[in-house]
Amino acid sequence: IEEVADEQGRQEKQHLDSLYVITDFACRHFSHNLHHTDEGKSVGLSYFTGRGFTPSTIEKFQLGYSAGNYNAFLDEARKGQFNPDLLVQTGLVTRKNDQLLPFFRARVMFPIHNLSGKVVAFAGRTLSKEKNQPKYINSPETEIYVKSKILYGIYFAKKEIRAKDQCILVEGYTDVISLHQAGLENVVASSGTALTQDQIRLIKRLTTNITILYDGDAAGIKAALRGVDLVLEEGMNVKVCTFPEGEDPDSFAKKTPYEDLVLYLENNAKDFIQFKASLLMNEAKNDP
Repeated sequence: IEEVADEQGRQEKQHLDSLYVITDFACRHFSHNLHHTDEGKSVGLSYFTGRGFTPSTIEKFQLGYSAGNYNAFLDEARKGQFNPDLLVQTGLVTRKNDQLLPFFRARVMFPIHNLSGKVVAFAGRTLSKEKNQPKYINSPETEIYVKSKILYGIYFAKKEIRAKDQCILVEGYTDVISLHQAGLENVVASSGTALTQDQIRLIKRLTTNITILYDGDAAGIKAALRGVDLVLEEGMNVKVCTFPEGEDPDSFAKKTPYEDLVLYLENNAKDFIQFKASLLMNEAKNDP
């Protein structure tokens, strides 16, 4: 078979590789801020250690900090001679009246990795008490980051999901990190979006068994039920496990030893029919 040079394909790959180079640079920059700047250490690092994350966990998930200074990120990017248009295309920089502005400022940073471990986007959490600040902001969608097709933590969890033939699904970034740190590594999160068909198919490549962990409050249960229907449409096995009132996977993982955690999930994960039935029974109370 004669090989034909696919010029367009080569250029597209080159373009995407350039975006990956920038997101990787940004990840290293935020990590450097966290460990080697006064602001990063006093604000960002103290937040992560306050959440109970160990240095090895912070390193594993490549957690970082974006400086409050407008110019910090842009100055570093200029030093690295990165193309301003490409910076805008990764969503790390926005253009306003011909002026470049960093998208993330004064936030602790959670890099989002794709299945092969490349950083494709970021989530930034504010530590400010201002009311008008959204708690989390995510990178906008780009050519390398489509929210509905990415699961937070999938790169770190894929080996364990295959080995245990089970995927545990949680809501937030810190839920994933705390459970990993507690020794439960087959955990991913839908991170900032309601669960989508594409995300479920991504899990299906690794296992057909999903256990959904959500907070025990009404909103958590509603979210769990929405997820259940989507998982069933893909012909997968699904269980649901809720936590005691006032607990979420993050807080529960922090105070529960690994063996007890595994035992709790085994004893409390209900088949979806039992789960739905028990919810409806609760609502109906004693009404025949």
